[in-house]
Amino acid sequence: QVQLVESGGGLVQAGDSLRLSCAASGRTISYHTMAWIRQAPGKEREFVSANTGSGSTYYADSVKGRFTISRDNAKNTVYLQMSSLKPEDTALYYCAARRPRPGTTTEFPFPMEEYNYWGQGTQVTVSS
Repeated sequence: QVQLVESGGGLVQAGDSLRLSCAASGRTISYHTMAWIRQAPGKEREFVSANTGSGSTYYADSVKGRFTISRDNAKNTVYLQMSSLKPEDTALYYCAARRPRPGTTTEFPFPMEEYNYWGQGTQVTVSS
């Protein structure tokens, strides 16, 4: 089992930056695919960014060039550096982990239902 705890959210103004952290415990996440997924009020969850254990990275078009995902395997932690924040980035941000699945036929960043572990989320609110 992996437990995930997000932190770093808050209320900021448009143009500001935030760094979200996702601390994992229970077992190493070095080989897990890690993702940041967000959900705005009244909207479906959407992928923001994801990173495989081998280094492949995904970004939603809406955040490319503004957000950066990284991981520190020694700390068992994943980060999402967010800059040039916009009001439309306002959402509850979840961290999720997907166990490796050798021979999988689904494509990265993989369907959300394949993510085995989820955090409780951290709220990001961007005012205009």
